[in-house]
Amino acid sequence: MSLLLTLTTASLQAMMDPKADPPRTLMDVPDYVINSLELRGLNLNTKQLSGWSLDDLDALRDRADKAACPCLVLFEEEPLSFGDDDASVQEAAHDRVSRLAVAANRLGCNALAVRCSGEPDGDRLELCAEHLKDIVSSIEHLDLNLLLAPHDGLTDDPERLTDLIKQIGGFRIGAMPTYGRSSDQAAELEQLRKLAPYAGAIQISVDAFNRNSNHKGLSLDSAIETIRKVGYVNTITIDYVGEGEPARDITLARVELQSAIDAE
Repeated sequence: MSLLLTLTTASLQAMMDPKADPPRTLMDVPDYVINSLELRGLNLNTKQLSGWSLDDLDALRDRADKAACPCLVLFEEEPLSFGDDDASVQEAAHDRVSRLAVAANRLGCNALAVRCSGEPDGDRLELCAEHLKDIVSSIEHLDLNLLLAPHDGLTDDPERLTDLIKQIGGFRIGAMPTYGRSSDQAAELEQLRKLAPYAGAIQISVDAFNRNSNHKGLSLDSAIETIRKVGYVNTITIDYVGEGEPARDITLARVELQSAIDAE
């Protein structure tokens, strides 16, 4: 199995216009991604699904299935307080994950990705692990993996994040490294190296490309080289964060990443 290139739905937000003729909405994304951008699946951002009904989710899954561009990961970008001392805050986080898990299941995703808020003080990590262990158990019947994406504070340090994953335990918990959170390439590659062995998915931030088709952000080749060295074999998701022309920049990123993947 080779590395498979996919795309976040947020990458195309600038291109969506429900008032256009014809309208361009999230329902059009699966067909566009696989036929125009030549990418093989979707990571969906929860903020784009706000207000959606279960019927809406079913319709998007149907569009994705027909296009052979599956929904793979549902990503909740708003950090949740799993290790909070306040039981009501923990309960709210648990309830949010439970509702997202149902949505992910209806979309046909194999994973739900979340971020943990909180500072690395006292027994915060242990509290977080205990609560997340209960959450993983409660959504197991939906056949979903729970992936933890790095976030400032508690899970910013890759060793602390892997320690959290080990404390939770089981095969339903993993990481989702997000390469490009900072401009420090050495630190980003080191985090990728440490987290990739625990990863169920990896997301790479892609910036705009200049007129000479050179990427303005961190090295994409170096990211793939690091991933290959640790033996990771799964999805690599492009998350376009640039301010250029999305289709052009995403296509250039795909070509560069695929070339690095294919290199011996």
